[in-house]
Amino acid sequence: MDYVIRTHTSPLDIPAQAWDALLALQDAPSPFMQHAYVAALHTSGSATPDTGWTPQFISLWQGNELAAASVLYIKAHSYGEYVFDWAWANAYANHGLNYFPKATCAVPFTPVPGSRLLAIDATARQALLMAMVDLAKQHQLSSLHLLFTSPDDRAACNAMGLMQRQTVQFHWHNANPLGQRFENFDAFLATLAQDKRKKIKQERRRVADAGVSFRTSVGAAIRREDWQFFYQCYERTYLEHGNAPYLSKAFFERMQHDMPHNWVLFVAEREGRPIASSLVAVQDLGTDQAIAYGRYWGALERVDCLHFEACYYQPLNWCIANGVQRFEGGAQGEHKMARALMPVATYSAHWLAHPAFADAVERFLERESAGVDNYLDHLAERSPFKRQEPQ
Repeated sequence: MDYVIRTHTSPLDIPAQAWDALLALQDAPSPFMQHAYVAALHTSGSATPDTGWTPQFISLWQGNELAAASVLYIKAHSYGEYVFDWAWANAYANHGLNYFPKATCAVPFTPVPGSRLLAIDATARQALLMAMVDLAKQHQLSSLHLLFTSPDDRAACNAMGLMQRQTVQFHWHNANPLGQRFENFDAFLATLAQDKRKKIKQERRRVADAGVSFRTSVGAAIRREDWQFFYQCYERTYLEHGNAPYLSKAFFERMQHDMPHNWVLFVAEREGRPIASSLVAVQDLGTDQAIAYGRYWGALERVDCLHFEACYYQPLNWCIANGVQRFEGGAQGEHKMARALMPVATYSAHWLAHPAFADAVERFLERESAGVDNYLDHLAERSPFKRQEPQ
């Protein structure tokens, strides 16, 4: 199949309607690959050449039809990716070679699994991936990395011989041992082992005893002043850790304007004033496939266990009440298991131009994959749920 291949220095160069129509066809669409989200990262100054993310988006066309498209950035660092390859960069440097610049197919600052290679079919998806590798070769880049890929993405990468890497995240599922959705938060707690159930109740009681209550706003009901308060919290939390926030205020203004229905905001209040907030993204709300994604949080006052309440217990309670089938807790964090977020494997794919380093990384990934499998087995033995007696 012949395609016209184009590269784009801005996501705005690709028609939003055509992009989102492709996304809707994929096996794992998410809000973070919507054109509005990707474009907001660019127009807000959050992911631009000035911050180390140089867009080289690729699109494939059949006449006037968009057959495939993907995010792609040329990068001079590995910040904001959450699949760590600093050791690879150090190995290159130790041998007098440049690891940067490299090519990265990912949503900046967003460790959420989902479709990356948007295509009308498997043939177009394969051609899109091939175009990415060709671009990396033409620009003499060290490597190409596809992060947090979907099953269809992985099939395309396997067909081209890219190396696969596993990492671990923690996700909560709205299902009791019989596979039925929880009726309420207490029904969810009842499935946990006694010590875990007791700990969660204690943590929630500490927040309530501190005089903190919550209000929840969904979609267009999130007021402008609530978005502004959220960003104040978000920025403060980053600055307290000595870093500027990845995402600018303008980015969240774009979310309020362009994607309001993809967000749920939880605001913690004490004595009538807001003191903290957490922002959760949602996909397919109101359907049997609804997913929520824990994303951002911040606080202006310190309250014991407030982070757990704002980022886990309030969202989980809301997910149960609204029939959301999965809550993804973001990158890393074994402590999430105590809140019933269970380990799942996530995947990335990698192409390295240097043959010797490609061989070395492939051997490393074989060892690492075995280690991740053992780690997952170990975590499964530490399940927070009650042990089910054999029937």
